[in-house]
Amino acid sequence: MPDVDGFDEFYRGSRQRLLGFVYALTGNLAEAQDAVQEAYIRAWQRWATVSGYDDPEAWVRVVASRIAVSRWRSLRSRARAYLRHGVTTESVPGPGTETLEVVAALRQLPEEQRTALALYYLLGMPVAEVARETAAPVGTVKARLSRGRAALAGLLAGGDLEEVR
Repeated sequence: MPDVDGFDEFYRGSRQRLLGFVYALTGNLAEAQDAVQEAYIRAWQRWATVSGYDDPEAWVRVVASRIAVSRWRSLRSRARAYLRHGVTTESVPGPGTETLEVVAALRQLPEEQRTALALYYLLGMPVAEVARETAAPVGTVKARLSRGRAALAGLLAGGDLEEVR
């Protein structure tokens, strides 16, 4: 059983110092908070060992700074890749009005029907696979698909979901 009280006391006594330190390293409060949180998670996972160190705060400080530097290197690598390959000036067009209408209509369907329709039509899964994925009998999936298609057709034709049911 981990020493919960000991860890809590350690955390409360060191969190502000550690956050201030990592914030000074990164210059970004959100990044510092993320790195410190991850370091404390790792310390908790190894608390039986870390608590026995002469200075557990030093261990967490090193871990947090390494996490912050690792993230910084990752961002720097991505920035270099953008510079090397260039930023794509092509923009992806937004969804058309038809797509928006279908998505709005799908949102009005019961979740089971919406899931069955998405798995079957968008992912191309066979009915048996949809049944396995949703833990429903094949007949139930077929009924959901049938009812979902009918409801969707009614909604897209300007009808109301309540009318279609």
